[in-house]
Amino acid sequence: MYVKPKKQLGQHFLKDLSIAQRIVELLTGHGGHDGEPYKKVLEIGPGTGVLTQFLLQDSRFETYVIEIDRESVDYLKQNFPALDGRILASNFLTIRPDLLPTKEPENTESFAVIGNFPYNISSQILFKVLEMRDRVPEVVGMFQREVAQRIASGPGNKDYGILSVLLQAWYDITYEFTVGPEVFNPPPKVHSGVLSLRRNATVDLGCDERKFTQVVKHGFSQRRKTVRNALKPLNPPEAALASPFMDKRAEQLSVAEFVQLTLLMMTESPEQ
Repeated sequence: MYVKPKKQLGQHFLKDLSIAQRIVELLTGHGGHDGEPYKKVLEIGPGTGVLTQFLLQDSRFETYVIEIDRESVDYLKQNFPALDGRILASNFLTIRPDLLPTKEPENTESFAVIGNFPYNISSQILFKVLEMRDRVPEVVGMFQREVAQRIASGPGNKDYGILSVLLQAWYDITYEFTVGPEVFNPPPKVHSGVLSLRRNATVDLGCDERKFTQVVKHGFSQRRKTVRNALKPLNPPEAALASPFMDKRAEQLSVAEFVQLTLLMMTESPEQ
């Protein structure tokens, strides 16, 4: 059967098998923050299975797939009998985390995430991964090149932003390689970039995580302004206002410095 790529789902099927194999080979079995290597891999949006075929050939892993497109689900069932019982016909963004990567309730086993992610929801996929960071020790994915560069960028780079900081707090990120549009059907109008994310050893940021996220988001809300101006809506206490961080722009602060700034933002001003 033929599966037609669907524009509304952001489907661009990878045609180049050598690139597909190269992507799969980036999976290391990395043990994550607790050192326990994973065995299960969840592929998001497998489409017609160009990555899936190489995942199934790797004896280290037990492969599961999650696919929202019914036509693709039927194709996978027909062409990959080894996936029997391991195809989740669902939306990764809305499925209950305890149902991943299997359909067994209360499953909390670790699993890697891999995929040629639909570009229109790739950032949302990573935010979902962040919510499950203690279950997802490794991610390998294809993104729009500009998004991949932004995620992997470090402080002082104009591409460095909110997603860079929030992800790099918990993952070590590597920009692996660039992929041209000609290897997809249909070809996207942009180049693509492949990233690998491996869970670091951090188990606690050392500050309130909600406040950290709030400070990061506000800090980048007005990139051209200093942190002092960007954080005004949060009414910084005196300890924060006295910090040299306030005279920098958000893109100049590392993850550790954002943690320090968050702690300063949570100090109480002395009573007048």
